[in-house]
Amino acid sequence: MTDLSDTHADELPATGGRWAAGEDPAKRKQILDGARLVFMKLGFDAASMNDVTREAGVSKGTLYVYFANKEELFTALIESERAAFVASMRTALAEHDDVEAGLHDFGMSFISHMTEEKVINAMRTVLGVRDRMPVLCQRFFKGPENLRTILHDYLEQYVEADKLEIDDIDLAAGQFLDLAGGSFFKFRLFGSMEQPPSMAEMERVITGAIRVFMAAYGVDKADRA
Repeated sequence: MTDLSDTHADELPATGGRWAAGEDPAKRKQILDGARLVFMKLGFDAASMNDVTREAGVSKGTLYVYFANKEELFTALIESERAAFVASMRTALAEHDDVEAGLHDFGMSFISHMTEEKVINAMRTVLGVRDRMPVLCQRFFKGPENLRTILHDYLEQYVEADKLEIDDIDLAAGQFLDLAGGSFFKFRLFGSMEQPPSMAEMERVITGAIRVFMAAYGVDKADRA
């Protein structure tokens, strides 16, 4: 009999017994972890479902219970990676009660992540399958929840607290992302920058971005008194 004593309650099926076919989160993660290695090594077009079964250590039958084809597997992998990053950014912002400190950490994490080699390779792959999988590109860059929506919610708190004065918060969120990007992402994506930027260069860009952003939307302390 399977010992479930060390399993977290939120990882157990609703019935308290075995997971139904295709619903075990641990098995799904095992497959996605294997798929990540395969797609990073071979690229989307060269990778096969057989490659994934070998890397993930699962049978072909198990793989197809969870994912009907390579396109569905790749979509799930990309969305899983994006969701994890978005969640980490939301958590990071929640730890701050100073708008500039939050924007600084958000910007530094944003640039660091978006210029990583694995992220750039994933972006190139997504763009490469745009004609075949247009919905993937739309979901990857827009949401339902993405960096802009998270930054929107963060800025809204400070608008309500009279610490920022912003008429169009969605526009302001997009502007900060553009300022913070510092063209690094485009340079990396198109091969003009072979390595991620240094910490000093990221710091320089983010500091400038915050200065410009606060000049446009900050409320002077004297005005709030």
